[in-house]
Amino acid sequence: MLRKKVIIDRERYEELRTLLEERRAELQNKLRSLRETLPADNDNVKDTEEQSVDDFVQEVDFALMQMKSQTLAKIDEAVRRLEQGRYGACTECGAEIAAARLKAVPFAALCRSCQEAEERTASEERERRSFSSPMAKEYAPARG
Repeated sequence: MLRKKVIIDRERYEELRTLLEERRAELQNKLRSLRETLPADNDNVKDTEEQSVDDFVQEVDFALMQMKSQTLAKIDEAVRRLEQGRYGACTECGAEIAAARLKAVPFAALCRSCQEAEERTASEERERRSFSSPMAKEYAPARG
């Protein structure tokens, strides 16, 4: 019985590792493709509108590259957790992460509840910062 469980665990391990490696390769290819499409510095004279569009496109490309790089780091961490036997357990509360969640987001480190709590906290922090910004104070109604 124990031997059967070890075989199943080994099969599951290989399946998960393959899934993570495939996702990693896919992201690396997308990053490579993005880097190749970035325009080289050229000395062509552009009007303001052309330059503005080029700058916007380049900013979007850089943002995509950053997001994909962050996802790659999450995949690398998931592979480490898999190798340590901690894959599938929430890094926050230790609860088991649902199989459907891991299938959809194989590098998930948090269970659904902890992920929602983290997102809620981040949202509240963004809201708090936006209301404490100098622009928000400038446009706030006068009191008193």
